[in-house]
Amino acid sequence: MSAKFNQRVQYWLDKSSPHTTARWASLVIALLCYVARVWFLRGFYIVSYGLGIYNLNLLLGFITPQFDPESEGPELPTKADEEFRPFVRRLPEFKFWYASIKSVLIGTAMTFFSVFDVPVFWPILLLYWFVLFFVTMKRQIRHMIKYRYVPFSFGKKRYGKGPVVKDSK
Repeated sequence: MSAKFNQRVQYWLDKSSPHTTARWASLVIALLCYVARVWFLRGFYIVSYGLGIYNLNLLLGFITPQFDPESEGPELPTKADEEFRPFVRRLPEFKFWYASIKSVLIGTAMTFFSVFDVPVFWPILLLYWFVLFFVTMKRQIRHMIKYRYVPFSFGKKRYGKGPVVKDSK
């Protein structure tokens, strides 16, 4: 039974792979549903904090190069005559999306069980998360500037239509 279920899930994951926009839209919708549920219930702040920390960790893996230029791997080119090496992520985009959507769905499922509704003073958790986010991103952005890489690309370059070459036969 579980093998058939896993096979079905893998089938749909494979079918969703080329549909990047739809996948990310589904994550945004799931996240909005989670936020609405937590807002309506006025609880589950520890679950939300854990979800935020986990997804921050995923984001760091997504924007970090697979090989750290300081210690592990080949350096990124700094001069025009050096070889170009493309940016390879530590966590690929699909795995980032998949782990994020799973975490949001698990977090949503946890809101149905009152045992996870631990009473906390949520503004402190929110403040701590923002401090953690800004300190981490500041360090990551300095790393990006130091080694001159940009972890985001917005698709392949598109060139204008050139002249149509007709076969002369």
